Amino acid sequence: MAADIQFGTDGWRGVIAWDFTYNNVRRIAQALADYINENAPSDEEGKMAKVFVGYDRRFMSDLFAADIASILRSNKIDVTLSDRPVPTPMVSALTLRKFWLGITVTASHNPAQYNGVKVKWAGCSAPSRETREIEQLIDANPVLFLYGQKAEQKNLTDLYQKYLMGTANLKKIAALKGTVAVDYMYGVTAGWLEKLLPSQKIIALHAEHDPTFRGLQPDPSLKNLAELKKTVLEKKAIAGFAFDGDGDRFGLIDEKGNYVTPCLLAGVLLNYLVKAKKLKGKVVQTLSMGYLPKRIAREHGLTYEEVPVGFKNVAERMALEEVAFGVEEAGGYAWKGGSSDRDGLAVALACLEIMACTKKKISELCDEVSKQYGASVYQRRDLPAAKPIEKGAFVEKLRKKLPKKIGNFKVAEVATTDGLKIYFEQDEWLLVRPSGTEPLVRVYAETATKKDTQLLLDFGEKLVAQYIK
Repeated sequence: MAADIQFGTDGWRGVIAWDFTYNNVRRIAQALADYINENAPSDEEGKMAKVFVGYDRRFMSDLFAADIASILRSNKIDVTLSDRPVPTPMVSALTLRKFWLGITVTASHNPAQYNGVKVKWAGCSAPSRETREIEQLIDANPVLFLYGQKAEQKNLTDLYQKYLMGTANLKKIAALKGTVAVDYMYGVTAGWLEKLLPSQKIIALHAEHDPTFRGLQPDPSLKNLAELKKTVLEKKAIAGFAFDGDGDRFGLIDEKGNYVTPCLLAGVLLNYLVKAKKLKGKVVQTLSMGYLPKRIAREHGLTYEEVPVGFKNVAERMALEEVAFGVEEAGGYAWKGGSSDRDGLAVALACLEIMACTKKKISELCDEVSKQYGASVYQRRDLPAAKPIEKGAFVEKLRKKLPKKIGNFKVAEVATTDGLKIYFEQDEWLLVRPSGTEPLVRVYAETATKKDTQLLLDFGEKLVAQYIK
């Protein structure tokens, strides 16, 4: 099936054997080859920049990746293919120095029937202008797939391990008492924390390789972490960590079995980095992220900016400006000193370092931030969309129906940069936007209380109901 291939918030994804097929992946591979041959720099000896191809643990990811690498090789591109499944953040990290471009076959946190292709450049996702160029090159030339043109396969995990070791104080972490429950969600991060920490500190869940994810969606959000919460309480672990299928997203459970929202975790991370590490620069977050980073930036005199949803939009700012901290609602975090892409393992190590250096539990760190910067109750609802949604027209219809007040919340500002975001007088907010990767409309809200957050979510759901049936 010759699908209309478009890159979303992070790469292209499709249902295996429906639109994610050998034919469509090969079309993308040829477009990538054409893009690389047109744009890749050469060294002083005239040798073209190198490309790395990785893949996750999904069904046939290794075979799709091998096809991509062979097509690049057929187009005379210097390409290295991973000899094993690897985390997407590793592919990003490799593009900081060793490779000009990274390509990985993964559908990230999507269910098992999906697969996809992500493109990494300069330590992060390829910017929109690059992915648009790649889209325009699809079918520009016939797929060149020469028999016998196999890429060299290598194990480069040692480079990523060395990179991770430089992101945190492992000596401090090793002295931290207690165990951590880790839900690898059958993804590519399985076994990685055991490489970095004493193995007796890890209680591993779902570390086996199973392309079906045994019915579990590899998304480290609240609805998927019941077993991790139970394990933390039963084993008296100091925390519970969870990673998505390709390792760039991170979820956190505190020692009491409570889910720590990305909005609250962002506050904990940024508060520590600003106070203990003296971090300076701009704070950049996606529109779907909460108000704690904004308040912390305001308190410490840091500049602040919101960008459209998708971590690549944060990463673009980090690549071009003096950005100290970048964050998105979907469990992606990055800060100055490392890759500008989200990296679940780096966040896990940061959480351990913060606990070790402050001698405080996760719940205590969350309470400290809430006390200083205000309570945060953030929630999101995902509403199935029965038909495709044209975002611009959809947002305009919603904007016209907005009242000046929702409950006790007076509307202070409305933004239509990416969906419809409503700001209220005390930083509370409501966002409605179609997903860029799934047939869903997402409704997000954050206030200081659960009751008020539910009120805003109910309003948002009612607002969009007639347009998604």
